[in-house]
Amino acid sequence: MKRKQFWISYIFLCLTCVLLIAVPIIDIFQIEDNFLVNYEDVAEANDNHLFGSYITGELSQKQSVGTEKVKNGEMVFKLFGFIPIRKISVVMAAEDDYYIGGVPIGLSITADGAIVISDNGNESIKEGDIITKINGVAMNDIDDMQEVLKKQYEAEVTYLRKNKELRTLVKVLKDKQNKYKLGLTVKDNITGVGTLTFVNKNTNEYGALGHAIVDDVGGNIVPVSNGNVYSCNLIGINKGQKNNPGQLRCVFVQNGKTKGSIASNSKFGINGTLTNLDGLVDKNLTAKIGGRLSVKPGKATIVSNISGIKEEYEIEIIKANYQKKANDKSIVFRVTDKRLLNLTGGIVQGMSGSPIMQNGKIVGAVTHVFLSDPTKGYGVYCDFMLD
Repeated sequence: MKRKQFWISYIFLCLTCVLLIAVPIIDIFQIEDNFLVNYEDVAEANDNHLFGSYITGELSQKQSVGTEKVKNGEMVFKLFGFIPIRKISVVMAAEDDYYIGGVPIGLSITADGAIVISDNGNESIKEGDIITKINGVAMNDIDDMQEVLKKQYEAEVTYLRKNKELRTLVKVLKDKQNKYKLGLTVKDNITGVGTLTFVNKNTNEYGALGHAIVDDVGGNIVPVSNGNVYSCNLIGINKGQKNNPGQLRCVFVQNGKTKGSIASNSKFGINGTLTNLDGLVDKNLTAKIGGRLSVKPGKATIVSNISGIKEEYEIEIIKANYQKKANDKSIVFRVTDKRLLNLTGGIVQGMSGSPIMQNGKIVGAVTHVFLSDPTKGYGVYCDFMLD
């Protein structure tokens, strides 16, 4: 009896060791709930043994109620095809077609608050902080401050610092014009340039940039009260070099006709709705959005019109990260296309948001460049941009 138990334990131990070597079980437990997926991505992942030789993923869509479209499902990872080892919730990818971006756009945001550009010696609130409330009243723009501060000796100020909400009491001052102030210099508008990633063909909802718009000093993600997208003219390129990221030199007229609105600004870029697609997309060129399971190391392309026409440039995806938490450094890639290297030296500022394409799908967007090597960069999965 003991001999039998010994051999059972020995076989089980050997099997466990083999599985730990041959199967990326740890990677599977790194995948978080609610990532974007469809049946095609799962079938392709199984065919390519993405989860190892002994593990497969099975996707089931939750039952619909009436005419409501189902957006949620479950994915079960099974060992040997029948032993469940993990179950996660997933978001079913829509079958919508998307216009492919790649065009630089001008961005103008009115902050949902007041950005401090000079603290004038204030001991609590510093340059780069974003004031969001005074005495509990939301600051939608700078003009709101005067009314709230009126006839106050001191005010409770709620502000963001490094994206954390803090509170402090600030003495209210009165100037020669009898206006009440906090003694701070503030602004509520911020502008910049980024690249359009995709536009939903049915709704004109878009994603762009791939990372947040932040204030230069504090690094806070700027909360949006409202904002606009504009056409942008590329007037030159500063090529990237080691420890010196290059830049697209672009101009846009903020008072000109807008191309659409900015509804939100998050860690994974900006979103909103376009009202005029002229000059931004080729309406004959669409693709599906690919979830992260469709991304694998190997050949891919990024789309950009920095040459004057929209083109695909070859890159090599070095790593597609499993991420337990959403992060804007999902993909590591290297630019291999000599045309792009000659134009820019690699990835430069302003190219953030350039679509990453693989197997005919939009799978991500460029987000950052390696300072030590401008030919290498990071990208974010489209999952996070759509969420």
